[in-house]
Amino acid sequence: MHTVVVGTSGVTASDVLAVARGGARVELSDEAVAALTAARGIVDALAAKPDPVYGVSTGFGALATRHIGQELRTQLQRNIVRSHAAGMGPRVEREVVRALMFLRLKTVCSGHTGVRPEVAQTMADVLNAGITPVVHEYGSLGCSGDLAPLSHCALTLMGEGDAEGPDGAVRTAGELLAEHGIAPVELREKEGLALLNGTDGMLGMLIMALADLDTLYKSADVTAALSLEALLGTEKVLAPELHAIRPHPGQGAAAANMLAVLQGSGLTGHHQDDAPRVQDAYSVRCAPQVAGAGRDTMAHARLVAERELASAVDNPVVLPDGRVESNGNFHGAPVAYVLDFLAIAAADLASIAERRTDRLLDKNRSHGLPPFLADDAGVDSGLMIAQYTQAALVSELKRLAVPASADSIPSSAMQEDHVSMGWSAARKLRTAVDNLTRVIAIELYAATRAVELREGLTPAPATRAVLDAVRAAGVEGPGPDRFLAPDLAAADAFVREGRLVAAVESVTGPLR
Repeated sequence: MHTVVVGTSGVTASDVLAVARGGARVELSDEAVAALTAARGIVDALAAKPDPVYGVSTGFGALATRHIGQELRTQLQRNIVRSHAAGMGPRVEREVVRALMFLRLKTVCSGHTGVRPEVAQTMADVLNAGITPVVHEYGSLGCSGDLAPLSHCALTLMGEGDAEGPDGAVRTAGELLAEHGIAPVELREKEGLALLNGTDGMLGMLIMALADLDTLYKSADVTAALSLEALLGTEKVLAPELHAIRPHPGQGAAAANMLAVLQGSGLTGHHQDDAPRVQDAYSVRCAPQVAGAGRDTMAHARLVAERELASAVDNPVVLPDGRVESNGNFHGAPVAYVLDFLAIAAADLASIAERRTDRLLDKNRSHGLPPFLADDAGVDSGLMIAQYTQAALVSELKRLAVPASADSIPSSAMQEDHVSMGWSAARKLRTAVDNLTRVIAIELYAATRAVELREGLTPAPATRAVLDAVRAAGVEGPGPDRFLAPDLAAADAFVREGRLVAAVESVTGPLR
């Protein structure tokens, strides 16, 4: 099994995906253990002094003015975890919780948190045992980080609360730890606070969304090309020299992908009466501009994610010179903004895909295709309601595009009077990614049927590869009306699992 070694200088997006989705094992480097030991020495020295230090010998948030004596500090750390584990609602997905735990471990190992090495090792042991704390949908305002979700994870380290075992059954955390030979931790000064104070949930969801969107943007280029082909559109608008004079990198990549898919097509560039095609509708002609802008948004989001992966987000932090300083680095604004930006781009990509689907189904705009791509229009309804489903998904995506990060609701007796809502932005982006996948799948379903209805014309080799692969996957082609939901589900799986992109790349080579 793949192993990810955690050092002091952060981890990569690939590491996060390997642990969250691939079940990779986690190990602490010698460098990380040394840094943990050194930072803990600083915290212990401060804890022994009579002067109050925030997070070490004081209360938290609006209660930070109270000095806590040594006899109550273990109770203080235990209490902050218990009281902050106040989430409600449905359980969060296993991959999200694993990303959350792993990213918190990454920051702990930076040597800036003051957590003991044995606590970090227990975090790694829980991940390696396949134990997943039960984390709930609601409870994070994205400042000071993802408090409630991280608290539920810390509760598991203490042997309290509920967790899911590697068999998928939810049991008490104490049982699961004992079963795997893991001793519950007894938290000491600063450790409870250090386990809760980070942007790890929203960052983990950002990294996974970027991985999914990378496939979806390539998939959208493919379905846009298939729709252009089915509509007998012109590929001249995809010429590299046209995109070079508006040099947005994403736009050039999207146009190059579409052109690669259409290479060798016998369908492009004609009306149904063989008159030359002058220009196509915006949903076809401007596909690279819209998909390209989304790609460039992803590039910015990826830069933010890389910076956050290199960060140590905690409050207070232990500095190399021995100071323990309060700060505001836990605020989730940088991550929250790009999560919202990606949801906006996803909504627009879905919107333009739906317009192309509608054009394929409308006999007045499809250049000779049968109404709704039906076998016997009137007797058969064809894909009429598939487009309704797509429209409903697009409408939902537009609602999900409303930014969460534009909102703020004060908390902690006005001490935390401005928050990022980054967790909420991440949660709705996950839904947006799911719905975008379904929208692209419906365009794929319509476009492949439309291409096959162009009898006597030869599709591009890449299109033929898609047709062969999608039919082999159980997505049926033209014919009389049938139960449509299974076909759409199969098309969704075909896109979601990357098989659409793989089919094209078997002909074109890697897409951009």
